[in-house]
Amino acid sequence: MICRMDNAAKIASQIAVFGSNLRRARVNRKITQEDLAERADLNLRTVQRIEAGETNVLITTAMRLRSGIGCPWKELLPESR
Repeated sequence: MICRMDNAAKIASQIAVFGSNLRRARVNRKITQEDLAERADLNLRTVQRIEAGETNVLITTAMRLRSGIGCPWKELLPESR
């Protein structure tokens, strides 16, 4: 049971890092959340929840966000350890 809790905490941490990285990349490029949502064909609230680390991200959604920002994957993904 402890292993599952540790794994869940690790996943939650990685989701939060992805959201933080997304926000940093967006802000560095002077793109608003509204603009990113439009570019990625997503709901504004979805972008807000992802940046806040409140929701898991499907790979297809991550691909749309990366394309909307125009950044490399390494800028968005948490570092492997």
